[in-house]
Amino acid sequence: MPSAPTLTEADVTRLDQVGFAAAAGLLARYGLQLVHVAPGEAIPGSFWGDEEAGIIGTTVYARGDTPVHSLLHEAGHLIVLPPERRAFVHTDATDSIDEEDATCYLQIVLADELPGVGRDRLMADMDAWGYSYRLGSTRAWFEQDAENARCWLVEHGLLDREGRPVFG
Repeated sequence: MPSAPTLTEADVTRLDQVGFAAAAGLLARYGLQLVHVAPGEAIPGSFWGDEEAGIIGTTVYARGDTPVHSLLHEAGHLIVLPPERRAFVHTDATDSIDEEDATCYLQIVLADELPGVGRDRLMADMDAWGYSYRLGSTRAWFEQDAENARCWLVEHGLLDREGRPVFG
């Protein structure tokens, strides 16, 4: 069986490829707003800078060149927080390991909700971008080492028992 091609940072799926409306619609299902930032402008609330998504309150900021994994990750940070904590978020959402793990798991699940993305592509994009897991890949972590994150999301009502997102 031939191996899948290796992606580079330049190959990752970007917001322009998915479409702003699809991403904004997904985030709206969680009571979040997506704000489109003009090309070349700094992204408000971006922890990493450059083209990485940003968060302030219940708003996610992204440009067309923002990687979808970054958009979903930052949105995931807001989704895993109780609504009363979201209002105080600016750039850095949490220092909780449980919330970070839940965010990584949720971003993968949410990729299935975006046309042309899906979890397989998102995990490949995450690996290309440099996400690091002790089992060596995002897929290995998701399939073999993320039960704690999945359980956390189920316990907090963000996934159903079958692992599908619960929109609120």
